[in-house]
Amino acid sequence: MDDFEKFYKAAIRFLSFRPRSEKEVSDYLTKKQCEPLISKRILESLKRDKFINDQEFLRWWVEQRTILKPKASRIIKFELKQKGISEELINDEGLMINDNLDFENALKLAEKKLRTIHDQTDRRKVQEKLGRYLAGKGFDWDTIKEVIDRSLAK
Repeated sequence: MDDFEKFYKAAIRFLSFRPRSEKEVSDYLTKKQCEPLISKRILESLKRDKFINDQEFLRWWVEQRTILKPKASRIIKFELKQKGISEELINDEGLMINDNLDFENALKLAEKKLRTIHDQTDRRKVQEKLGRYLAGKGFDWDTIKEVIDRSLAK
């Protein structure tokens, strides 16, 4: 088996777990000590065969981070940049990444967290716990304050 085939199969196996960006696959091949020319050929082949597509990856990532694992839009953008997605593509295709979505995600997370906070009699403690939790998810203070006010008003 030649190097191209060996590394191509490794890349396909790497892609079988979840969608990946082009940079992730490139980094993986580099880590596996694939020669740059072979790596380039593999990436071209994977793109041609539609195994990697940064635009589709971006959409998938945003969906994962807004529905399944809600996070603040600034965190999602940072993660995408780490995955090698260009700023231009993020801004063009970022579709649902906006402040309104941040508020909705933070509200969902706060309501879910409120069900697990046991000392709900002390309002200040509940506010602190919710604030820390939402801050840990990357939401800004204005969003956190508005979400806490709305959640505790119910």
